[in-house]
Amino acid sequence: MDYLSLISGSDVRGVAIGENAVLNETVAYRLGQAFSTFLVRRGIARPCVNVGHDPRLSSPALEQALADGLASAGSIVRTFGLCTTPAMYMSLLGEPGADGAIMVTASHLPWDRNGFKFFLHDGGISSSTLLEILVIAADSADLTREGGQISRYNYLPVYTEHLRSIFMNRLGSDNPKPFNGLHIIVDAGNGSGGFYADLLASLGANTEGSQFLDPDGHFPNHIPNPENEDAMESISQAVIRSHADVGVIFDTDCDRAAIVDNTGREINRNRLIALIAAIILKEYPGATIVTDSVTSSGLATFIENHGGHHHRFKRGYRNVIDEARRLTASGVVAPLAIETSGHAALQENHFLDDGMYLVTRLLCEAVNLNRRGESLASLISDLAEPAESTELRFDITDPDYKAAGQNAIDRVIAYAQEHKDWHAAEDNYEGIRISFDLDGQENNAWFLLRLSLHDPVLPLNIEADIAGDAKQVAAQLYEALKDAEGIDLSPLTDMIQ
Repeated sequence: MDYLSLISGSDVRGVAIGENAVLNETVAYRLGQAFSTFLVRRGIARPCVNVGHDPRLSSPALEQALADGLASAGSIVRTFGLCTTPAMYMSLLGEPGADGAIMVTASHLPWDRNGFKFFLHDGGISSSTLLEILVIAADSADLTREGGQISRYNYLPVYTEHLRSIFMNRLGSDNPKPFNGLHIIVDAGNGSGGFYADLLASLGANTEGSQFLDPDGHFPNHIPNPENEDAMESISQAVIRSHADVGVIFDTDCDRAAIVDNTGREINRNRLIALIAAIILKEYPGATIVTDSVTSSGLATFIENHGGHHHRFKRGYRNVIDEARRLTASGVVAPLAIETSGHAALQENHFLDDGMYLVTRLLCEAVNLNRRGESLASLISDLAEPAESTELRFDITDPDYKAAGQNAIDRVIAYAQEHKDWHAAEDNYEGIRISFDLDGQENNAWFLLRLSLHDPVLPLNIEADIAGDAKQVAAQLYEALKDAEGIDLSPLTDMIQ
């Protein structure tokens, strides 16, 4: 087994069902042994590890295999059963506590995939730490140690009370029903987050019309993904049908989320970043908001107009979080790290990418605004949005896809240097971002071309403030890329034609 092939950023990912399955119970058992051994080598004589899973069909068996492997290597193991990714990390910090945790999930990927997310006390592990664990697994050494044991622990009720305490602390414990008068719809996408609707109802919210709350590993209604068009359309229509005040949607393991307002308008991607940034900047005037690289020019202006500083960094939620941590350690006030995918991490919440905590913060603000007759959408009424926004993905056909992809990016960089009307962004940390002055206006269109973190693909993001200008940008980019070898430019030519 090539354990290193399972690396996906800082997580393990792979096909878990069918003839092509690589993430099976044997592999999970060995990875459990490896994680236990990793903790022992870090000086923990008898590690305690919590393990939980999302509703995928393969998840219960993989959780059990992980637990068996951990115990065989000397760990004390608690199996949580159905859980969320943020909850797994919180289990290390409060009741019941542990030295490490593993969540069995593949987030929004198809039902036949699965994966593992590993946590230590300082948060999710880095890709270098994951590599260390996988190297241990790949070694043929016998990792068996005595002293292991497995027990069951019902943790979701504990985590639910943790969320309740956040609501009560922020809204005032004198009112046990702070959500009276608010109609909130929850869409869990048949993932792990259905219990959130019950929590809101217990706090006084009307949750009638909530949907897909029951866990179902086939995800029969829509992909549980706040970036998916069908998923967002589903929650939008549910809000409109029920005349609700706000809708909430989670991904499978609840580390990502989005909302819709009372008109059914989607608040995800740039809108979601603007919304939480507006709230955070009221509490931390002048703070730095760290985002990924594909955010819009309008968002940067919004953050600046609200008194903050926008710091664009690399794609990848771990990259964004680590950059916010780095800035914080250097003395910069950077309380929020957020990616356009919906991964949001707040310093006050241990810089954990936690969609459920994000929504909890937003709903607390919704209660306060409702008391004044206002809505969450009012906080982003001044967000300038592009007329056109699109993402294209160019397959890299060259076997050495990283070299071919970088060669294409280098071609664009060289082309930009030769054309004064191409303005390269100075604050860019990956790929190349170019802005344009079109139709007599300044900085009203841009593209970002970068190499995918995990796949042989060059993603291209284009935004334009005037309808029709995105096609003009695409045509100019084609001139820079037309001779690049090993790149399928058909999505670009299709857009131009």
